[in-house]
Amino acid sequence: MAFAQFLGASVFADAFFVAFRIPNFLRRIFAEGAFSASFVPVYTEKETLGTEQEIRRFLDVLCGRLSLVLLLVTLGGITLAPWVVRILAPGFGEDPIKFSATVDALRFTFPYIFCISLVAMAAGILNARDRFAVPALTPVLLNLSLIGAVFVLIPHFPNAAVALAVGVLIAGVIQLLFQLPFLVKVGRLPRPRLRDSGVTAAQTSDGISRVFRLMLPAAFGASIAQINLLVNTLLASFLVTGSVSWLYYADRLMEFPLGVFGIALGTVLLPSLSAQHAAGATGDFSDTLDRALRWGLLVSIPAAASLAVLAVPLMVVLFHYGAFSVVDVEHSAQALVGFSAGLAGYVSVRVLAPGYFARQDTRTPVRAGVFSLIVNTAFGLVLVFYFQHVGLAVATSIAGLLNAALLYWWLRRDDVYHPLPGWSRFLGRVFAATTVMSAVLWYRCFENATWLEATIAQRISMLSELVVIGFGIYVAALYLFGMRVHQLLNHTRRESD
Repeated sequence: MAFAQFLGASVFADAFFVAFRIPNFLRRIFAEGAFSASFVPVYTEKETLGTEQEIRRFLDVLCGRLSLVLLLVTLGGITLAPWVVRILAPGFGEDPIKFSATVDALRFTFPYIFCISLVAMAAGILNARDRFAVPALTPVLLNLSLIGAVFVLIPHFPNAAVALAVGVLIAGVIQLLFQLPFLVKVGRLPRPRLRDSGVTAAQTSDGISRVFRLMLPAAFGASIAQINLLVNTLLASFLVTGSVSWLYYADRLMEFPLGVFGIALGTVLLPSLSAQHAAGATGDFSDTLDRALRWGLLVSIPAAASLAVLAVPLMVVLFHYGAFSVVDVEHSAQALVGFSAGLAGYVSVRVLAPGYFARQDTRTPVRAGVFSLIVNTAFGLVLVFYFQHVGLAVATSIAGLLNAALLYWWLRRDDVYHPLPGWSRFLGRVFAATTVMSAVLWYRCFENATWLEATIAQRISMLSELVVIGFGIYVAALYLFGMRVHQLLNHTRRESD
């Protein structure tokens, strides 16, 4: 909201979103995506089977080597920033101001990778020890820092993109420092070193080798959605100014249910599945996946429908202030409809991918990722000519759904996942309840002009009313169609439905 009010969909907005997209993508590789996928299963195994000395040496050496790799990546990114922008946003080269602003901002956002990747390691340690609150709270510090940069730094910087980039860098340092006391509390604060020369050297070397060996394919498999967004950014750089920003604002709203629920579900799921796999509990492993997938679809399907039906009201209520124009509302809302079609796929990937990572299989998701990337690029190249930025959003949704379908199919084929009974009835109830909810929301939703002309208080009141109505209708419809929460919480293979 702060971005929209002060930047809208301007040249500096496009510049910052591209500058932040690049390290954000690498963050998914070194942080939440590949590193977590490769580190958590190996570390969980160490905590289950290893000695205290072996665990500590493993964390110390891994932290040291990871820090060295991150330092080299960061320095390379700062040095090669102009070339990175030319490769990933080639259309910006036609606008010297936009290109220069993006390069300057990128040089401040790249160091964020170093800090946030170490934050991800800390989060993996805490999650594996059933500490979820601190890692979940940490990203809030980035948001607070960026909001502060809007109000404090932008007035003093001629380049607003650089001001926000400085805010990103400050956030990375704060997030890293925030983790340290909690690592000390659980007795797992790493003391970085590059090698282990003690009696645990062989075990340490083996564990670290497995982490980095698993990390390379996981970098692609876990980050495919971000790669697809990078492809979209590349293509959008050739469109009119504002296209990158419209996709960004739409993506923020699409990421809201994904981040609040989908990513949280996957974060909790990975250490649980890793522990079950290490214990050889194949039945529990499959049942845990099944329940998580049901919860994911129970939330993501109605959330996707709500985002599509209420796209314009959401854009108006959240962003239509200051520099964010009516044109920006319309184009961002269209992109949101395109993104919402793939929300169930994005959430399902977050649930299904841990089914591979927990078994230390990071290669299979790569295959799904390759197919997904090819499809996203192909559809993006075609649809962008007919629907501009909206076509890119639709292409991403198609790729996300394909990615989820492949992960699901291969888990079934490999005899890892055995769906519990009642799936047809479950999906029937969810789709029926979603249809009823969507129809009511569509009927009760006001005309676009009403939203645009309303005061802030009126907008909030109208949207709050629709949210309450939609939620109430969905829950009531599920109940009337026979859905009960205890069925999802306690459903086992011994029950028919």
